Amino acid sequence: MYRTMVETDLDLILTCLTEPSVNTTTRERFVAYLESGGYRPAWTWLAVDGESVAGLAVWWGFPDGDKPLALDCLWAAPAVADPVPLWAGLIRQVPPPVEYHIFTQPSRRDDPEITTRLAAAAEAGLTTVTERFRYEWTSAQPRPERSARLTFRPGSDEDFADAFEQISVGSLDVATLEGLARVGARAQALEDVEFYKSMPGPRDRWRLAFDSSDALVGCALPSANAGGPVVGYLGVLPSRRGRGYAGDLLAEITWMLAETGATTIRADTDSTNTPMAATFDRLGYRRFALRVVAS
Repeated sequence: MYRTMVETDLDLILTCLTEPSVNTTTRERFVAYLESGGYRPAWTWLAVDGESVAGLAVWWGFPDGDKPLALDCLWAAPAVADPVPLWAGLIRQVPPPVEYHIFTQPSRRDDPEITTRLAAAAEAGLTTVTERFRYEWTSAQPRPERSARLTFRPGSDEDFADAFEQISVGSLDVATLEGLARVGARAQALEDVEFYKSMPGPRDRWRLAFDSSDALVGCALPSANAGGPVVGYLGVLPSRRGRGYAGDLLAEITWMLAETGATTIRADTDSTNTPMAATFDRLGYRRFALRVVAS
């Protein structure tokens, strides 16, 4: 039987989270996020067999959000010989669209701990697997040179929705392509605006980028998540690609975050987005990990 967590389950769940694993969720994180609203009893699912807990799935969402967005943890009792059907059943309890994020190192990509979980995700319908390179900039590195050819200005939600819609044309970002296929360019742009507004990073830092003729080039969104400052989003209009503008946008984001006290800035890009990966490398961001996403 699948059911959501009740208050008396807390000690039992913490016991399940004792052993180190590929799961993002730890005992300490579970308690802290349960208090902050990133985890909730209604988003924590158990598979129970009589009085015993056979499996656990912990979902994460924004503290002020109304639905879970990403799966942080899959656990199965040692007595479960094949956890794939059990985990698939747990994943199916939360309606899509959702994602499953596994944080690891490139050398561990094919470890059974990871491949078994991805098999369960696929059985539950999360069949698209994307690998995202994880980057970080630290204050030990010099700040990249700030753009002298672009000016940056705030804009309204409508301005950013227009920019997102234009940038989506020819995008190499897998999540953007999935959104286009699911709801279309305009609806995806509006969803993106609401998504980035729900992140902890201040909305008033968002910037539109213009060239010397005052024509729109792209946009840059410094932001933050629960782990700290991040490159929320950057994109260049199709007609302006191939001129290195992504570097200008990334430099501006880095400066804005560093000027407000950030000593570490993290960012992800799809492994297939080679131009963006090259931009991170060029501006002093170090690749430090791999995020595997099933959606």
